[in-house]
Amino acid sequence: MIRKLLTTTVALCALAATAHAQDTYDLKFQSSDNSGTAAFKIQQEWANKVEEMSDGRIKIEMLPVGAIVEYNETLDAVGAGILDGHVTDSSYFTGKDPAFALIGNPVGAYSSPEELRAFFNEGGGTELYNEILNPYGVQFIGPAAQTAEAVPSKKPIENVEDLKGVKMRAPEGMVQSAFAAAGASPVNLPQSEVFTALDKGVISAADATTLATNHSMGLHDVAKHPIWPGFHSLPLNEVSITKSTWDSMSEEDREILDESVEWYANTLAEKIRARDQEVADELRKRDDVTIHTWSEDAKKEFRQIAQKQWKDYAERSENAQKVYDALTSYLKSQDLL
Repeated sequence: MIRKLLTTTVALCALAATAHAQDTYDLKFQSSDNSGTAAFKIQQEWANKVEEMSDGRIKIEMLPVGAIVEYNETLDAVGAGILDGHVTDSSYFTGKDPAFALIGNPVGAYSSPEELRAFFNEGGGTELYNEILNPYGVQFIGPAAQTAEAVPSKKPIENVEDLKGVKMRAPEGMVQSAFAAAGASPVNLPQSEVFTALDKGVISAADATTLATNHSMGLHDVAKHPIWPGFHSLPLNEVSITKSTWDSMSEEDREILDESVEWYANTLAEKIRARDQEVADELRKRDDVTIHTWSEDAKKEFRQIAQKQWKDYAERSENAQKVYDALTSYLKSQDLL
């Protein structure tokens, strides 16, 4: 009898495990990027990749910025299950905790997407970020990043001195603080409004995104003095999911999402880097556009201003201090600070 009960129990457990492994998910993820941009197209490719890797069990519908909630509301929406996930710049949530500014866009910390990802994958950043995100009901899957951001501008800006008094779009958080400390007058606008604001003269410059994505948004038709290569901002492009959904998934499906995000991160960096160069070559052929490249001394001056913001943000919350300690420790260990 006991043997029969044990056999039955084992069989039921096996069936339950099989059923769990075969769970299906129809998920809605919202991006912070506009539909039609190079980054958003890669995110759509990622969604297709997840479906392919999971044999159709995990389907993701990628939605552009503002499709369901505003760009800076997705954290709450994901936690509440209004969205199933997001692909976004983490610094948009700085208003909730200054830690989001430090982990999302520590201005001047990284020179390449690979350096950013190394902090998360090798320096304890992923574990630390989940400590911060989990109380919101959100699970961080993994990091991605584009190339350093360019600055579309309606006027020539060659150095820090030229930033004085320039009204420019900068996202909430450390980037905004850094530009203010450098003498600019930053305003908080969603990326979807940057073109109109530049076109109508509401702003003269913008910390928007990469040269390639700026170009796909038509920004160089109204801002003909872009600063490139980027010198200031290389933000985390986080891929996160509702924690309850993550917790319900089998280990196999979690591994699929982990691997798919690594694929997305590699693809995003490679394609945007190549596309940036193509756009730069194209712009240099135009008589009406001038690319401005800052000298190393000018870049260093801005980064020194920006890094003074790190300690300021670290003092604003317990989580921010944790991020500051982990980040500076890691950068020092890699001779990057």
